[in-house]
Amino acid sequence: MSALPAALLAKLGNLELIARAAVDGLVQGAHRADRPGFSQEFAAYRDYEPGDDLRFVDWNAYARTDRLHLKLFEGETNTRLLVLLDASASMAAAGGLGAAASRLPSKLQYGAWLAAALTHIAVRQHDAVGLATFADAVRDDVPPGTGERRRQALFACLEGVQAEGGSNWDAAFAHVAQRLRGRAIVAAISDFYCQPSDFGSALAMLGARGHDLIAFHVLDAAERRPRLRRNATLRDAESGRVIEVDAADMRTGYPRRLAAHEAALRREAAAAGAHYVAMDAEEPLDRALVRYMRFRARHP
Repeated sequence: MSALPAALLAKLGNLELIARAAVDGLVQGAHRADRPGFSQEFAAYRDYEPGDDLRFVDWNAYARTDRLHLKLFEGETNTRLLVLLDASASMAAAGGLGAAASRLPSKLQYGAWLAAALTHIAVRQHDAVGLATFADAVRDDVPPGTGERRRQALFACLEGVQAEGGSNWDAAFAHVAQRLRGRAIVAAISDFYCQPSDFGSALAMLGARGHDLIAFHVLDAAERRPRLRRNATLRDAESGRVIEVDAADMRTGYPRRLAAHEAALRREAAAAGAHYVAMDAEEPLDRALVRYMRFRARHP
């Protein structure tokens, strides 16, 4: 299966189908490409022997080769993953430009897809996985656990998440720091509409406790390449503040400010020992998942 564009994933509708499509396509692509250090993150293979559990037979491989191969997953690990999803009002922005906007997900939808795919990967690898969503304060809070029931609980939270309110990174990360006992991977998903220094101090709070941190910065196409033909009055989705926007400045000054903002976020992440990944809400999830798996391989 090749990389699935966001518009095609949106047509699947069901969060579980989206997660499975993204992860299964990625696994198959990794096996075809035989990328060392990546495909074996999911499984090794051996010939099927009588008495083996049929649930772990790779039926896709059987259809191609007419031979039974057994998927060998890594044993139970001490790895725990906590996904931290920003559900503030700014995350409701719809992706895409023009007519494409109606076919593409909002940043929050995309973030929920990514969170679901990370959850699916963790369950496949027998890692414990949890979820926290937040805006002004933490909303959903599911501590890391293992198994199918935990996966379904997390999917239920992600299905119901709504974008509203402001964003308080310090409160969210302080809450996570208090709840997490022992080392974990924390994957933060947000549009990071905050001061880079606030973002950096929040990351440092967790980094100082030994957690491994990866930050996915999700923006939509209209935010990266705004098209204003004339001056406009806009209202900030989180603060309600009214802003007068100059069309000429949006074409020239805004791209420079956005690049500076992303560069500052990257520096703050590096200072806290975190990995920073810039994402567009219209691109396939594969890129984010590949980056996560490479990160995961370096932080066993």
